[in-house]
Amino acid sequence: MKSLVKTVIYGAALGLTLAAGAASAASAAQTPTTVVLVHGAFADGSAWDKVVPLLQAKGLKVVSVQNPLSSLADDVAATRRVLDAQTGPVVLVGHSWAGMVITEAGEDEHVKALVYVAAFAPGEGQSAVDLSKDYPKSEGSNYFVADKQGFVTMTPEGIAKQLAQDVPAAQTNLMAVSQGAVRGANFEEKATHAAWKTRPSWFIVSTQDHMIQPALEQAMAKNIGATVVSLPASHVPQISHPKAVADAIIAAAAAAAAGR
Repeated sequence: MKSLVKTVIYGAALGLTLAAGAASAASAAQTPTTVVLVHGAFADGSAWDKVVPLLQAKGLKVVSVQNPLSSLADDVAATRRVLDAQTGPVVLVGHSWAGMVITEAGEDEHVKALVYVAAFAPGEGQSAVDLSKDYPKSEGSNYFVADKQGFVTMTPEGIAKQLAQDVPAAQTNLMAVSQGAVRGANFEEKATHAAWKTRPSWFIVSTQDHMIQPALEQAMAKNIGATVVSLPASHVPQISHPKAVADAIIAAAAAAAAGR
């Protein structure tokens, strides 16, 4: 009799364990994909304001990183803190300078896809300066202003005419007021990892970019084997063409969900 009771108890316990495991697996499978958005230089997290609601409308969870812009390591650390907090698959998106950041931070186990938005896409041992050296100097760089500590901002004229020439004046004014100063030496810091080697990538090329040469964007996209979306946009397509940018991110999220 005691043996029978033990068998019944064991069977019940095993059933509960298996049920709990199945529930946990089902819960994991239902965990929505998170889109982690990383802003570039001369910006803050609000650079994604027009894209965020479009992603949320598709049922995606969205988190926007606030980069300190004080070094590549600092920005990578800020992004990794956000990635560490996620429980499901992540699509990691970087604009401009943040391409350096997502290339480094994208090796996190949660990251299933990368999206570069008019961004730098380095290999190991490459800096933004290295990537740009064989291309003409960008027009936008003529509007940089450095302070005594070596942090760089852009003049309001530069933002309106070079960084975001296809964005209304009221918006470029806000961008100038809220821009984040970036440490100039950041652009000489080299990536030590290249997450695009092991993750599928998308690359939005802005064909009217005055900050990163469009030809360089095309070359980087080809080098990393990315799915390319070309837009007749300035350096901030997430502001001037938010739906097209959101669509590319949604495509990456669909691929990430299919491969989880």
